[in-house]
Amino acid sequence: MRDAGATAYDVGEMANQNPNVVDVTSTAPKLPDGVIAPPAALESSAAVDGCRVFTHYNGPTDQLGGLCAGIAILDPGATPHPPHQHPEEEFLIVAAGTGEIECGGTTTQVGPGAMMYCAGGTLHGITNTGTTPMTFYWSKWLAKGN
Repeated sequence: MRDAGATAYDVGEMANQNPNVVDVTSTAPKLPDGVIAPPAALESSAAVDGCRVFTHYNGPTDQLGGLCAGIAILDPGATPHPPHQHPEEEFLIVAAGTGEIECGGTTTQVGPGAMMYCAGGTLHGITNTGTTPMTFYWSKWLAKGN
C-alpha cells in the first residue's frame, strides 16, 4: 500500500525520464474516425520496469484540446511510474488482473471491471499486486483552451 503523503511527481518531467509516461499533446493531427487496434506483439514486447505501454491516440479532437488513450500491461509487482499528478482528467479501466489504485489519498483494491476517475491535479497511481499480468486501459484529456 502506498503512503497517502507520497511525493507528487511532475508528469512532464517524468515523461522525459520514463517511457511508461505519456504526456497529452495538442499539436498532433485531429483524431480521425475509425478503429485503432493495438499491435499484435504488445504482450510480447519488451517491458520497461515491468510495464508495456501502447498509445492508441494522442492529439486533439473536435471537443478537446488534447486526448491520449491507450493500454498498459503490468507484470506482477510492477507500477508504470510513481504516483503522479497532471492537469488532465483521467480514467483507468482494469481489464484483467488485480492490484491497487491510489487516487486522491485513498488506495482501493481493484480487479477486472474496476474504473478510476480522477480530476486534474489529483495524485494517483496503479500497482499490480497480483500474481498474473494486470491489463488496464487509460484515457486522459484537456478541454479546449486549457
